[in-house]
Amino acid sequence: MSTNEVTEKKKENPTDTLLKEIILQLSTALVALKGSLGEKKFEKRIKKAAKLLIEGIKAKSPKKAPAKKSVVKPKAAAPRKKSAKKVPAAK
Repeated sequence: MSTNEVTEKKKENPTDTLLKEIILQLSTALVALKGSLGEKKFEKRIKKAAKLLIEGIKAKSPKKAPAKKSVVKPKAAAPRKKSAKKVPAAK
């Protein structure tokens, strides 16, 4: 029973899911070839073609949402006090 639980919790590899999707799409699109080649040869060729198609595609796993960075704004400088101008004393 514990092995069943482990397999249920295990997530499938993104490349495997992509491979299965492509195999399904190719097999539905090329139904006419299935009759001329035969079931077994057709399935092997479809699998090979799907592998070649996804060869360069890198699987992306879901990314975590990036943590929001709090932008620290510099504090506004306090206004400077204006000093009275020094006027030379008249003699």
